[in-house]
Amino acid sequence: MSHLTGKREEPPSPLPIDPEKVAELQAGAPSDELIALVAGTFQALGDPTRLKMLYALSKHSCCVRDLAILAGVSESAVSHQLRLLKDRRLVKQRREGTTIYYSLADSHLAVLFREAEYHADHVSQDLPDHPYL
Repeated sequence: MSHLTGKREEPPSPLPIDPEKVAELQAGAPSDELIALVAGTFQALGDPTRLKMLYALSKHSCCVRDLAILAGVSESAVSHQLRLLKDRRLVKQRREGTTIYYSLADSHLAVLFREAEYHADHVSQDLPDHPYL
């Protein structure tokens, strides 16, 4: 705290070891809005019940009752989770008569699942890393 102003002084920002690299990374960094959307997606994927539901939906569209059976939870729990997934734009719905069927909002989630499975396989089998790019 400064004895003159009574305000707490912020410590000086550290100087980068490699200023050019830091500047390049800052220039190419995603926006805070995009980071928030990605974080929300990973947060939604971090729940085992939601993940079971999304895995099922990556194969076929399903109604609440079938998702409840597949996820091993109540229909009300599935409805609650679907609301969260719809809010994050991860699932969409369509009506057939009196039944509502849910499906993935787009094919990107299936790609994320596949990559996560590859990663988990590498970790579980202690396989060496390999370059993608």
